Amino acid sequence: MSSILMEAAIGSFNSVKQIAIIVIPIMIGLEILKDIGILDKLTQLFSPLVKIYGMKKEAGFPLVIGIVIGLSYGAGIIFQAAEEDKLSRRDLYLLTYFLVAAHAVFEDTAVFMALGVNGILLFVVRVTVAAFFTYLASRWIKVDDLDFEKMR
Repeated sequence: MSSILMEAAIGSFNSVKQIAIIVIPIMIGLEILKDIGILDKLTQLFSPLVKIYGMKKEAGFPLVIGIVIGLSYGAGIIFQAAEEDKLSRRDLYLLTYFLVAAHAVFEDTAVFMALGVNGILLFVVRVTVAAFFTYLASRWIKVDDLDFEKMR
């Protein structure tokens, strides 16, 4: 029993360490990009996409990061945007809603292509499903500050 717990602890520590090795440089890079103004330009570039869902333009960058590198690594960026109060609860909910269906699409598509799946079809279906259901959710959720305590 103790060997199983030890193996689980070591495995968990290694997972956290690997995430930190990736997330910390990303966060440092983002701070540099923010300081020199490139982050604002990237956010502006993706603002038409998030405008479809009625989200603030600041949601564009975390959305793209989540799509490209996934939830595990993109979560730090999403948390940072939430802490800086740039995104409302509604924006965070819709961002998460989209990323549930379409996170790490490039990495996942590559893995499934190696198994023989049609990558283009998989990519298009995931992004389309995410876009469609996020659009429906954006029309359903009207309140800007959701009260999650009442939803329980």
